[in-house]
Amino acid sequence: MSKRLYRSSLNKQIGGVCGGIAEYLDLDPSLVRIAAILLMFVGGTGFLAYLVAWFVIPLDS
Repeated sequence: MSKRLYRSSLNKQIGGVCGGIAEYLDLDPSLVRIAAILLMFVGGTGFLAYLVAWFVIPLDS
């Protein structure tokens, strides 16, 4: 069975995007959240990327 990227309903803080990416990459969700926050402050595109991912990545069932 292949791995699929879903938004997490268990590791969810706001939209479940970082939790879903962490589950997909087998990482700690805190690391992914820190990376997302850094991207938001460094380039400003992190917020836009998060919003796009929130709408594009389906929620797990």
